[in-house]
Amino acid sequence: MTTNKPKLLAPLLRCPNGPVDARDFNPDAKPGYPNGKDKDGDDLRTELEPLLDDLQERLFAAGTRSPQAPRVLLILQGLDTAGKGGTIRHVIGMMDPQGVHIHSFKRPTAEELAHDFLWRIERELPRSGQVGIFDRSHYEDVLIQRVDHLAPPEEIERRYGAINDFEAKLIASGTVIVKCFLTISRGEQKQRLAERLTNPEKYYKYNPGDLDVALKWESYMDAYSIALTRCNTDAAPWFVVPANRKWYRNWAITNLIIEALGSLNLGWPAANFDVKAERQRLEALPSK
Repeated sequence: MTTNKPKLLAPLLRCPNGPVDARDFNPDAKPGYPNGKDKDGDDLRTELEPLLDDLQERLFAAGTRSPQAPRVLLILQGLDTAGKGGTIRHVIGMMDPQGVHIHSFKRPTAEELAHDFLWRIERELPRSGQVGIFDRSHYEDVLIQRVDHLAPPEEIERRYGAINDFEAKLIASGTVIVKCFLTISRGEQKQRLAERLTNPEKYYKYNPGDLDVALKWESYMDAYSIALTRCNTDAAPWFVVPANRKWYRNWAITNLIIEALGSLNLGWPAANFDVKAERQRLEALPSK
């Protein structure tokens, strides 16, 4: 097992209880990062891959035996360019894809709008033994919908309680929730948008609407502050991940997933067949 992983990173990244202002979090911070050069960050992350692989396989194995096996749900929220896609590529990319379910929530469709806002979320929840990843999530319904006034104020207000109840039910049914707010600075966001406009290899990432959203920075900070304050429960806390340094973001979230998987204390499922008899049958097979 690698020696660079801190005993517990989650307490260092946990959003404080009570009222918070999203502007107060330092996007350049490196909580829990071990002594070493910044350039070693990716190496430290990849050193964690064997541990991540072992823990995820145990979860997947449990899912093959029981529909009541636990699940892990990673929720990634952040402003444009904060690195939700990069996290999926570099962190989730180290996991066995057969045990992963990824979904990116875009603008609601007409069918989705005809239902309660949590309807489309429930349809994409991870199954037993899976690690689910939400690139954006039900929190969009109290973020963009609040900023752009897409729902009445009283409906937005109702949703905070609905989210807390929804997450509590998921946890009670065996889901471990890891909610990450990826925080970046305005300067870093501008630089990353500039890269998308100057590097042809990144044109595909650019959307002219990104600049319109960037102009609403203060409104989004207000919306995130409320969501972090109102939906930061003991059972499903928010983790604030400084994301100006991409390598730190990836290293930190890798650790958070490892800690979530480790908290399940999963062994390997016992054989559901007669091992001795099957060995005898195997020995009886021709060798040539």
